[in-house]
Amino acid sequence: MPLVPRPADIPKIPRALRFYQVCSFITGTFLMLLVVEMILRYGFGFYVELAGPYGVVWLVPHEEVTSVNLSLVVVTIHGWLYVVYLIACYLLWTYMRWTFLQLFVLALGGIIPLLSFFLEGINTRRVATFLNENPPAQVAPAKVSA
Repeated sequence: MPLVPRPADIPKIPRALRFYQVCSFITGTFLMLLVVEMILRYGFGFYVELAGPYGVVWLVPHEEVTSVNLSLVVVTIHGWLYVVYLIACYLLWTYMRWTFLQLFVLALGGIIPLLSFFLEGINTRRVATFLNENPPAQVAPAKVSA
């Protein structure tokens, strides 16, 4: 019998879904930048330099990097964004009460190029379908007494 979200968690799902969508897009974008950077580094031997002597953004050999190494910045930012992406995946997974395999596939979205974009679309439709069938209870604003 598949698990379904707890009634108390249903109001939290839209916020978790939005957090997942944003993290998925940003992490996927930085993963694509990382792929380009890896191709430049290991395929052609170039690093991307920011604000160096050749211009604002320039490709230079490793030995000639004199300013900000944009390649290392992309690697570092993607690493930290992947951690935030994993937190977003965990929250959505917890509230939706999916299987562990689904969490594993969600986690792969941050390390396999383009997968986060596909998974985001699939999971958004899946969660939206659930929320349409089980709308979150509307919480009435608290009355303030004088």
